[in-house]
Formats: sequence, structure tokens, C-alpha cells
Amino acid sequence: MSKPSICVFCGSRNGNDPAYAQAATALGTAIAEADWRLVYGAGDVGLMGAVARATQDAQGETFGVIPIHLLKREVGKTDLTNFIVTENMHERKKVMFMNCDAVVVLPGGAGSLDEFFEVLTWRQLGLHDKPIVLLNINGYWNPLLSLMDHVIDQGFADASMKDFIRVEANVADAVAHLKSSV
Repeated sequence: MSKPSICVFCGSRNGNDPAYAQAATALGTAIAEADWRLVYGAGDVGLMGAVARATQDAQGETFGVIPIHLLKREVGKTDLTNFIVTENMHERKKVMFMNCDAVVVLPGGAGSLDEFFEVLTWRQLGLHDKPIVLLNINGYWNPLLSLMDHVIDQGFADASMKDFIRVEANVADAVAHLKSSV
């Protein structure tokens, strides 16, 4: 059997809080130390680059997927164990998701939100049962969690929607949860 693969969705920027990059680095190191494979967006910038470099520095296996139109913008990291170029964003997300056993979402922007909501929606619809961990570094995702509560309160989703995600405040707790579920 192949080693478990953890898909990390995260920003192509570092954000304003140094704790975000520190968490990305810690997560990359933890993925390698657990003998898991990192699956991510194949960029060498922002949190994406930090998680990949940390995984590589700890001798971990990396699987990156990038659409052709982002090769320059996200600085495609071609020294990965596996480096796949797709035609578009939809194919990127599909390939990443099909090659993972769990998803971790670090801080990020619209792309990370898109990726998160797609896998959450698929989980709601019963299309998968992979763990989804929202890594809430320094409360970054608190407004998102409030929005999810609002969606539930306004009758557009069942309260069970929040049962499909695990919110963790730090990398150690996220990794502990993954070790018990992948």
C-alpha cells in the first residue's frame, strides 16, 4: 500500500502574520516526518513554497500540480518528486484531490477558499469521506467559521455541515488528528 497523502491548500503569498509561514514550514516538516506525501499546488512562492521546501528539507515526498497559466506566476517548483502541469484550475483541483487521503487548509485567499468549499461541498454530497482540517492559525479562519454559522442559521445548510471539517489551532493538533484518521 502506498503512503498516505496529505493535500495542502494554502496561499501563494505569505500573508501579514509570520505565524502563517511558520505553520506552513512546521506542517511540511511534520508531513515528511510522518512518512506521508505532500500533495499541493506546485508553486514555490508564499505558503505553498514554504510547505514544499520544508517537506523536501525533511526528505519527504512531494506531488505538485499546477495549471500551465500559473507556471510563471506561482513559480512552478520543478524539483518535486512528482510535478504535473494541467490545462486549467479545474483539472488541477481534481488531480490534487484524487491523489490525496486528507486535506489541510492553511491560511490563503480566494483560491484556497475555492478549494476548501469544493471539497466541503463534495463531502456534504457524500462524494467522499476524506478528513478536511482547517488550520486556524491565530484565528485566521474565524470569519469563515462565523460565515458558516450564518449560512446554517439562515437555513441554507444543516448544522452537520460543520461536522465535515475539523478546526485545529496549531500544526501539532492537526497532525495528531490526521494520524488518527488516515
